[in-house]
Amino acid sequence: MAGLIFNAFGNGMAVAGNMGSGLWTASAVNLHNWTGVSLGVILFLIGVINAITNQFLIRRFDGKRLVGEIIYVVFFGSIVQYSAQMLEYFGINHAPIIWRALFSCLGIVVFCIGISLYQRANIIMHPNDDTTNILRFLYLKGNATASQLLDFLPPAIVILITYFATGQIQSVNIATLFSILGNGVLIAMSDRLVWPHLTHNFMVKPDKN
Repeated sequence: MAGLIFNAFGNGMAVAGNMGSGLWTASAVNLHNWTGVSLGVILFLIGVINAITNQFLIRRFDGKRLVGEIIYVVFFGSIVQYSAQMLEYFGINHAPIIWRALFSCLGIVVFCIGISLYQRANIIMHPNDDTTNILRFLYLKGNATASQLLDFLPPAIVILITYFATGQIQSVNIATLFSILGNGVLIAMSDRLVWPHLTHNFMVKPDKN
């Protein structure tokens, strides 16, 4: 639960600061701008696609994992949307640019702490962060930075497509660059510094083929 709140509220901070956010959230914001569909709904749909993708990455059907991740995104999208609206109500989006930049970057730090917590617990997590966990331990020999960078490719493509459709790019700024360069490092640091006794228990049954 703590990981969910940290992750969703940190994303809400970045959106409200309007100086960039994590790439997946930025892709959702740009899809919202293009289609007019609620940000919470788009985040939910992205999460469902991620959850299905994970079933292929682990090379087996894990119903508990799939259902848990879908339940997670039901709450995640709503918390991001309402926390961003609450912070905007308090005027965060009208603060001087330097403060908004710092606030958005702090949001990145907060959601990386959340990701670290629930990736280590490995009970229920956002499907996108399960994707990076799967890439990290099944395909990239435990490299958190490499798994994050590989995971950034799909949202970057989505943002490019929405740019050609609308001529605009939203929620991509200095905090996005901070996220691209720092997500893997921040998660790895959180693994060591935030509740260090909570260690990774990543497990997946091997492919029988």
